[in-house]
Amino acid sequence: MKNLKTAQNIWQVIFASSAGTLIEWYDFYIFGSLSAIISEKFFPPANRELAYIATLATFAVGFIVRPFGAIVFGRLGDLAGRKYTFLLTLLIMGGSTFAIGLVPGYASIGIAAPIIVLLLRLLQGLALGGEYGGAATYVAEHAPAEKRGYYTSFIQTTATLGLFVSLAVILITRNLMRPEEFNSWGWRIPFWLSVLLVIMSYYIRIRLKESPLFAQLKAEGKTSRNPIRESFGKKENLRLVLLALFGAAMGQGVVWYTGQFYALSFLQKTMQLEFVQSNVIIAIALVLGTPFFIFFGRLSDKIGRKKIMMGGMLLGALAYYPIYHAMDSTVNLQQKQELAGQYRIESNMTRNSDGVSTERTARVHTYTDGTRVRDITTVTNGKTENSKEILVSTPTLAWLVFLVFIQVIFVTMAYGPIAAFLVELFPTRIRYTSMSLPYHIGNGVFGGLLPTISTLLVTQTGNHLAGLIYPIGIALICFFIGTFFIKERSGINN
Repeated sequence: MKNLKTAQNIWQVIFASSAGTLIEWYDFYIFGSLSAIISEKFFPPANRELAYIATLATFAVGFIVRPFGAIVFGRLGDLAGRKYTFLLTLLIMGGSTFAIGLVPGYASIGIAAPIIVLLLRLLQGLALGGEYGGAATYVAEHAPAEKRGYYTSFIQTTATLGLFVSLAVILITRNLMRPEEFNSWGWRIPFWLSVLLVIMSYYIRIRLKESPLFAQLKAEGKTSRNPIRESFGKKENLRLVLLALFGAAMGQGVVWYTGQFYALSFLQKTMQLEFVQSNVIIAIALVLGTPFFIFFGRLSDKIGRKKIMMGGMLLGALAYYPIYHAMDSTVNLQQKQELAGQYRIESNMTRNSDGVSTERTARVHTYTDGTRVRDITTVTNGKTENSKEILVSTPTLAWLVFLVFIQVIFVTMAYGPIAAFLVELFPTRIRYTSMSLPYHIGNGVFGGLLPTISTLLVTQTGNHLAGLIYPIGIALICFFIGTFFIKERSGINN
């Protein structure tokens, strides 16, 4: 009976922790999933490329402040407890996300729009900086040492599932209304839905008890009085923090963002794939790949965390260039033959809620392999904008799903075991603070800056694949440090 009760308790803990963390990731990634539209709504329209880079920079700000959130909430979690700390981060994240959906656009309030969005993005980053460490620590401190990789791997699925849910909600919303309505105001709906999700998650989490290891420390009066000083002021622990960052977290961070966010950005901005198709490709690849987080988490209990994580980083570094070259080749129109007899022109006129009319003309080119290219001219108030939209055939769509899926496998190898790895690296009394900082610097700074840095590299060089220099370089450095300087610690209790 006792073992059955323990099993029931651990699954309750996993469900409550994972549900809340998934919602926080959903909130955090809506912004990135809608970055192309947000760049048009909140930034000056004079230069579309500059507006998109500014949007990616605002997106990256949320990552950059995550380490500060890790320090603030990590300290709180090591002093007051894991449970109430990640209840607080949940509420901050949900409120910030909902507020972004209410901010008027640049056309209404000018420069105030991007400033307000930036401030709300800062709050999102701070909240997420405190969330992950609390949830991972909370689950790990309930799990038996021999199954820690398996149980914490469910927390590891939440980041990818949060991205998937954000894409699914966006696609459903988009398909329930006309494209013009979605671009006008419908894109705000995914932000508004955050309130309902947060309320449900808060109700689930409030019923949890404190983690047994932390509760025991607190009862014995052995909790840290100054977790920040103890984490970073002691030479031996600081060494572990630095190894966790440069030998695991930063490589895992770039692999995670390359295989998911950079892949989406590459499909939409570089390959100019149609909005729905590009999101469908990522969503299918994420669904197919998500079970491998649990597979590699469980495998790490048997063979160790380090081998799997380093393998994911090395494979990613070696495979990214050929994978993205293959992706880019699918939309190389110079290698395709056009069906001249199927050329057509589509034109329509719409009027938004302010009474402003927009004329949209699309010149549609069809190719023998099923590819369709829409050269679009949009005229609003006498202002003309040109864009391109590519739709690929079903076989090509399946091929692109496979190429992204391979990248997701690298993600699951690097990310699946890392929660257990970080938990085992640090003692319970300062675990929340110690593990949160390297994780969020690795993911928030090295990983979060990837879309911005890679886009700038592509813009400066004119080479579609130049953006891969950054993730390949970081992954190789991390692989070397992790392989030669980190010892395997799977199953350790401290």
